[in-house]
Amino acid sequence: MQQSNLKNRSEVNIEETWNLENIFSTPNDWENAIKVVEETIPVLKKYENTVEQSAENLASFFELWQKTQRLADRILMYGMLPSSVDTSDQEALAKAGQARGLYAKLQAATAFLEPKLLDIGETQLMDWCETNPELAIYKQYFQQLLETRIHIRSAEVEEVLALVGEPIGASSLIYNALTNADLKFKAAKNAQNESIEVGQSNIGALLTNQDRTIRQSAWENYADGYLGMKNTLAATQTGGIQKDVFRMRVRGYESSLQASLEPNKVPEEVFHNLVKVFRKNLPTWHKYWRLRREYLGYEKLQVYDIKAPLSQNSPHIPYEQAIDWICGGMAPLGEEYVSILRNGATKDRWIDRAVNKGKRQGAFSAGVYDSNPFIMMSYTEDVFSLSTLAHELGHSMHSYYTKVNQPYIYSNYSLFVAEVASNFNQAMVRKHLFDSQKDPAFQLALIEETMSNFHRYFFIMPTLARWELAVHERVEKGQPLNADIMTKICADFFREGYGDEVEFDQDRIGITWAQFGHMYMNFYVYQYATGISGAHALVDRVLSGGADAVSDYLGFLSAGSFKYPLDALRDAGVDLLHPEPVQKAFDFMADVVDRFEGEVKKKKTTN
Repeated sequence: MQQSNLKNRSEVNIEETWNLENIFSTPNDWENAIKVVEETIPVLKKYENTVEQSAENLASFFELWQKTQRLADRILMYGMLPSSVDTSDQEALAKAGQARGLYAKLQAATAFLEPKLLDIGETQLMDWCETNPELAIYKQYFQQLLETRIHIRSAEVEEVLALVGEPIGASSLIYNALTNADLKFKAAKNAQNESIEVGQSNIGALLTNQDRTIRQSAWENYADGYLGMKNTLAATQTGGIQKDVFRMRVRGYESSLQASLEPNKVPEEVFHNLVKVFRKNLPTWHKYWRLRREYLGYEKLQVYDIKAPLSQNSPHIPYEQAIDWICGGMAPLGEEYVSILRNGATKDRWIDRAVNKGKRQGAFSAGVYDSNPFIMMSYTEDVFSLSTLAHELGHSMHSYYTKVNQPYIYSNYSLFVAEVASNFNQAMVRKHLFDSQKDPAFQLALIEETMSNFHRYFFIMPTLARWELAVHERVEKGQPLNADIMTKICADFFREGYGDEVEFDQDRIGITWAQFGHMYMNFYVYQYATGISGAHALVDRVLSGGADAVSDYLGFLSAGSFKYPLDALRDAGVDLLHPEPVQKAFDFMADVVDRFEGEVKKKKTTN
């Protein structure tokens, strides 16, 4: 779907938007909830001097804390979501700030809890769990906390850390405001020299356009927009890295990487194994770039050709058709799973899929314990949007199963497992479409989508993970960091990945680091690659392993934080502590490249 002008948010059809009334029926209800939390915060604070006195006092605190925290979660979600679909909405931005401020205040008031629990000690806590039924549910939480005791600070320090959470997290807010609301891009041009607006919500569609002139001008103007703000973006990014280093040092970790991985019991070797396997398999990427250039008939392959349509007949996929195909792909998980997914994507309006001016870049799934999941994306009626939709529904169904099967205290799960569930859905749907849609043009489109997906998760993200490690290590060592240094580091890593097969535009490729809000999430992006690896291993098991494999996978979705991520995955049938699943995912990708090579040979024969 190509649009020369983006709609204003007010022009969007309601069925293309999410239903925030699932959180609060009216804005007035939201305001009243804020008052309740504000009035409860001082009451919770008073428990600081009493929770250690008895099991009854601790249980009483947990009851009030959980009730208040769940309400605060809803307040935050209701306040944050509207600004993501219209970043120019000043009222929405103000409400988001109000919600964040209240949330930070609650975290500061209850920051004493974990230091107090450590003071109580393991023997007493375990005894209280045995003698007080209301505390029994927290036994696993206490055990996990005790395992991280060396990184928990005093109540006073923990309160300060909670209070500074909002200001030191401002870099991410500044980045989002700058890139999604204030940053403007020059219009793209088509072959007829007509202007097409470039925005965060349609850049993906422009980069997959048939018209090479559109792709080139959109990619160049998009990159140039970031380059024009490179110094501001570098200062903002440096602030985000300094936040990670600050937290690492306060909590006594040796590196930002360790601070990111150790709380979830993920050894650093998982990260380094991924990078090693990625670099080992770069020749497969080099082969793909060469084959793509040959198929397209170009003398030189440019970065803006990496997502160029391989067919003049790229399938047009209306939203309703996408839902049908996604449900078909997920059918092996059972009728319950499919019914929940379909209702969420249609009548329950989990998804904000509109393409409108001011909508933030990318896609995400969010939600809280007492709401349904919410997905933000821009659905552009192509195979790539179908894949993104399947991905985000994987996140949402993960959240759904977790909250249905776990108490609130274990209702969150780590990012490490989150990207497994999302990539699992993509892989299941892709397999279903390969098997059911035999039209040659559709098959070619599926090869294209598969490689586009792997390009993002098995090329872009591992490359950015290498960049993330390099810039964090510079800050940790007190070395200089600025826009040019960041861009050169990024460009050097991408040059290795592209090899001699892709024409290299140093600055426009190097500024890629500035185009991902993920870089403010302390070593998030490597988990896309481990996620797609785990996902493909689990897909193989589910499609060949019968009822036990399905129940094991649904158990994985239901585990929440009750289990550490590697344990939850191991119980589902995949061990990501070792590099083998990553290599097997690369082997799958290599098979797709070989399949594409057959298409290239076929085209040469017919020409």
